[in-house]
Amino acid sequence: MNLLITGAWNDAKDHFDELEKLGHHIEFLQFEKEALPCSYEWVEGVICNGLFLFHEIEKFANLKYIQLTSAGFDRVPMEYVQEHQIEIHNAKGVYSIPMAEFALFGVLELYKRGKVFLQNQTKYCWEKQRDLLELYGKKVCIVGCGSVGTECAKRFLAFGCEVIGVDLFPREDENYSSMSGLDMLEDILSECDVVVLTLPLTEETNHLLNESRLARMKRGAILVNIARGAIVDTEALIQALPNLGGVVLDVFEEEPLSEESMLWDMENAIVTPHNSFVGDGNGKRLSKVILENLYCRRRGETNGIL
Repeated sequence: MNLLITGAWNDAKDHFDELEKLGHHIEFLQFEKEALPCSYEWVEGVICNGLFLFHEIEKFANLKYIQLTSAGFDRVPMEYVQEHQIEIHNAKGVYSIPMAEFALFGVLELYKRGKVFLQNQTKYCWEKQRDLLELYGKKVCIVGCGSVGTECAKRFLAFGCEVIGVDLFPREDENYSSMSGLDMLEDILSECDVVVLTLPLTEETNHLLNESRLARMKRGAILVNIARGAIVDTEALIQALPNLGGVVLDVFEEEPLSEESMLWDMENAIVTPHNSFVGDGNGKRLSKVILENLYCRRRGETNGIL
């Protein structure tokens, strides 16, 4: 297969020899917005992230295989992919571990008042905090029970939390005490101490956390969004924040977050620059996923979307 590989796969060059032994012909494009090093017609498969944001997929007349380095499919024209029966894979499971650790870190940062201790340290101020909270015994709702959500569930379980799930396709899973459909979200929000968003952005989930649902959240609850920014109505969230224990926001409706946003200065908001997916094990996991999918294709198997 004629493979166009982009710099989105950081370790790609370490595997060129292996790919060539499998019979693939390789062209490499470091930056996806730049001109291709080959003709569009030459390309039969791509390993990329946002390539189709800069190059119209229709130009790739012979495209039959896509491997994404991201977990989401929102940067790909999926309707076109499905209409043309192009095999597509995402990086499922690659970033789940660091994202789950990040969600836990954010909640603990708020519960243990990390900002206050840091501020006091810079002022050489010895001042005890008497209102720290425990995770033990808290009820945690994971909205989106895929790979990322389930890794989150495992970690909150280890801290003695009761973990319930909300998913588009509820199922039985030992990591959750129960799992319900999205239609039950409003009722569940009112009883949970922590709500973690890990679901994909679709028409159905856009502004899923709107003014009405945010108002249903338990007073003092923590909201964590490590999914997509548009799942939460930003203006409604800002208005709701005084009633919440805090928010951990790694994603936003507009990125980068505007310097004028009120979120930067809100005491009970943790704001990070779409960074939760970063971890030192990502490279090995991503390469393993990419290579396994190509080996499966060689054997005539597929676990991707057609």
